[in-house]
Amino acid sequence: MSSENSSADDVRQVWDVVVVGAGPAGASAAYAAAVAGRRVLVLEKAELPRYKTCGGGIIGPSRDSLPPGFELPLRDRVQAVTFSHNGRYTRTRRSKQMLFGLINRPEFDQQLVEHAQKAGAELRTGATVTRVEQHGSAVPDRRTVAVVLQGGETLLARAVVGADGSASRIGAHVGVKLEQVDLGLESEIPVPDTVAEDWKGRVLIDWGPMPGSYGWVFPKGNTLTVGVISARGEGSATKRYLEDFVGRLGLAGFEPSISSGHLTRCRADDSPLSRGRVLVCGDAAGLLEPWTREGISFALRSGRLAGEWAVRIAEAHDAVDTRRQALNYAFAVKAGLGVEMAVGKRMLRIFERRPGLFHAALTGFRPAWRAFMDITRGSTTLGELVRSRPIAQRGLAMLDRRAAESEPEQQTRKPDADPDAKPDPDAKSSPRPNSQAQPDSESESESESESPEGPGSRD
Repeated sequence: MSSENSSADDVRQVWDVVVVGAGPAGASAAYAAAVAGRRVLVLEKAELPRYKTCGGGIIGPSRDSLPPGFELPLRDRVQAVTFSHNGRYTRTRRSKQMLFGLINRPEFDQQLVEHAQKAGAELRTGATVTRVEQHGSAVPDRRTVAVVLQGGETLLARAVVGADGSASRIGAHVGVKLEQVDLGLESEIPVPDTVAEDWKGRVLIDWGPMPGSYGWVFPKGNTLTVGVISARGEGSATKRYLEDFVGRLGLAGFEPSISSGHLTRCRADDSPLSRGRVLVCGDAAGLLEPWTREGISFALRSGRLAGEWAVRIAEAHDAVDTRRQALNYAFAVKAGLGVEMAVGKRMLRIFERRPGLFHAALTGFRPAWRAFMDITRGSTTLGELVRSRPIAQRGLAMLDRRAAESEPEQQTRKPDADPDAKPDPDAKSSPRPNSQAQPDSESESESESESPEGPGSRD
């Protein structure tokens, strides 16, 4: 009798699932595990709500992955996109329907965590995880993982989900391998009503001067989120790009409320997604769209899958079953998100060499614009588009050939370049001052079916 009670006490001290990180991936994982009736604990090192460097674009796949009853805290609804190529060749495309929404991450993340809590998950903030252990004296049996916190406290779980961002400690434990690392710089710029009104319902996407780079303006009421992204190793050039970009927009006179930077990391194709009873998802797994570096939809979708399979791993009684469930999780991720990432990598390779082709297609080729609308609204994904539409397959193959056979407009990125290296001066065309601040008037007057008008999206 005494032995049975002791055993029951031990079980109560072990969480079914511990989720490390309370961003979109972690909150989605926690929600999925909690609605399955499991004991779930979310560990977050910061206090919520907290700021994250993020454009805050919510495209269709993100919206479709939200918990039932979730009301998006939208700051704006985008129905038009102005495209430019390093400040030139500006054109705006419009839609009669909303293309995607814009949110502030502190509000969005907080709301996601609250939904997980309503489903039964528990939250602990100010908790920094230093490591996880699956063997050794801290682990009572082979069905348990020890989660060690800063200060030495140890928590026990049947399964662990690592959702602790792009510099993930859990990812390091799993052995995540990265293939692409980019630097994003962003400013939150408060603006007067008159300026905010000019941007309402419209975003700007600027294809930048360095290989694979681009900039964005996302309006959120009286604040504009303005940012740029480029390959790591071009830090000085990326900073200059942001400064030039803000100046061309006529926003240099406004003081940013927040200026921040962030590294996005994209996984290699053979990178693991699990180790024993530990899974990784979202940025911790290097899951994002390689071309646009959009990550929110990847975080929400992979987080949900991780939560569902963490439940199965928590129920596994031996290493064989644990391995089977972990492989099923990896297959589910690769069959969906992996296909999108493969197409995104092809798109990025072409974009690095021939950004002008993308600009010409999106602003002058109706099927390309329609595909962009379909993706941002969520009626298809990049992977489904190429897989199911012959015209998309032919178009991507043509872009592959043109990028490979013709003289490239820009050199491709140098992954291991010196952080202070400067971009190829021949790759940078001189900007036309203020050309981005206002949309092209001729294209604005055209209807959706005839004209170029559209979205841009970024995490």
